[in-house]
Amino acid sequence: MKKLVWLVLLLSAIAPAEVKLPAILSDGMVLQRDLPLHFWGMAAPREHVTVTFLKQSGSSTADSLGHWNVYLAPVSAGGPYEVTIQGATNKIVLRDVLVGDVWVASGQSNMEFAMRQLADADKEIAAANLANVRLLMVNRTSSEYPLSDASTNGWLHCTPESVRDFSAVAYYFVREISQKEKVPMGVIASYWGGTIAESWTSMDALTSEPALMPVFAGRAHFMDDREDVTIKQKQEAAAIADAKQKGLPPPQFSWHPETEMWRPAALFNAMISPLTPLPIRGVIWYQGESNSMLWRAPYLYGRQFRDLIEDWRQHWGEGEFPFLYVQIANFKSTPAEDWPIIREGQRSALRLRHTGMAVTIDIGNPDDVHPLDKLDVGHRLALIARATVYGEHIEYSGPIFRQLTRETNGLRIWFTHVGTGLMVKGPTLTSFEIAGSDGKFVPAEARVDGDTIVVSSPTVEDPTAARYGWANSPECNLFNKEGLPASPFDATLAPFH
Repeated sequence: MKKLVWLVLLLSAIAPAEVKLPAILSDGMVLQRDLPLHFWGMAAPREHVTVTFLKQSGSSTADSLGHWNVYLAPVSAGGPYEVTIQGATNKIVLRDVLVGDVWVASGQSNMEFAMRQLADADKEIAAANLANVRLLMVNRTSSEYPLSDASTNGWLHCTPESVRDFSAVAYYFVREISQKEKVPMGVIASYWGGTIAESWTSMDALTSEPALMPVFAGRAHFMDDREDVTIKQKQEAAAIADAKQKGLPPPQFSWHPETEMWRPAALFNAMISPLTPLPIRGVIWYQGESNSMLWRAPYLYGRQFRDLIEDWRQHWGEGEFPFLYVQIANFKSTPAEDWPIIREGQRSALRLRHTGMAVTIDIGNPDDVHPLDKLDVGHRLALIARATVYGEHIEYSGPIFRQLTRETNGLRIWFTHVGTGLMVKGPTLTSFEIAGSDGKFVPAEARVDGDTIVVSSPTVEDPTAARYGWANSPECNLFNKEGLPASPFDATLAPFH
């Protein structure tokens, strides 16, 4: 009985005395058009809360813990408007609110890559005045359990000042979409360099899939090495301090991960879960490089990535919203990493409905994991959205492997997204390989035949498998005539029935 009394007193003490909103519901925000509008927050237990927007009004009573939710009917794009939230003791007015399309931009460092890091940063930033675009940055943080509120600095108008530290890929994406659609756009940036897919996936999803148990083995491996990493980080810090004291440039070291950002579900809990009550148009995603390390079982990435997409859709609860993503680019990396298997895992996610993949195998930098060309990345994502989300009749992808068929002493490769035809940039096709039943791949002679590629090798009499671009940094030169590159792939002949 005493415990119950203390619990009641504790809840009374911490119960909010007035209506409060989560950080993402604030001045300058963008609400998703054509979907039910959702407003939520905290109040005193059993407090009555009313939300008024345009000509609508809805009410809710906070539950015993103070949580309240109000839904209003969908509205069309427009604004700026005001939203009024009235409680028993206070009133909140959200001003400068737009209604349009909201996109979440997430992933690791190539999504995080800021406008100020571009080669022509000053020129691009100076032109970044988009009156109908708003930006929201979610601050880096992690949690052992799902949070109800995100850490942000609030919604900002898209100006040279606000885009300077904002994702270049996300900026170029939203700039193109806003210019085409002529409606307000909001981008919520929630990313963290060097992070892994399992950190962005809920614990429910990770633990419900037996095939993903190696994820937790990888976490154990990392924790075993944590002491060594800490020692190395201290040594590096000392070396940097010594160089600074001597007036020398700081020494360069390989990147070492922070513990918290690699914990399974930690970033989903802190940086995605608080966003899920807000209706959105879709997601753009750029991640995968950090999952390529061999000890992280990169062969699992296809399963991981598909689970992540389905997990986010389930938590948002608005169906199969568009999930558009970037296939990782070409980079030499090291023998301790397997980039081709990550790309293949990303290609496999196309089997999910309402997904799209921007291939970047032609615009990476073999010597830099962070290629500077983010304009084309954003453009290729925007092409997918323009075609599959906004209904433009345009080709939006390079050739994607469809199937293999037998040829005399060779194989014929069929594709989707050939556009107006296949095109080779260079004198001959490169990076095609074939293998027989022994599974040993050798370079193949490849030629374009209509909308297909025929591959063969004098050393493989009865080929059963083919692959393209199967290296960390391959030289790929197959495109469609719309100028979009073909995706790397690995495929085996279907068994004969």
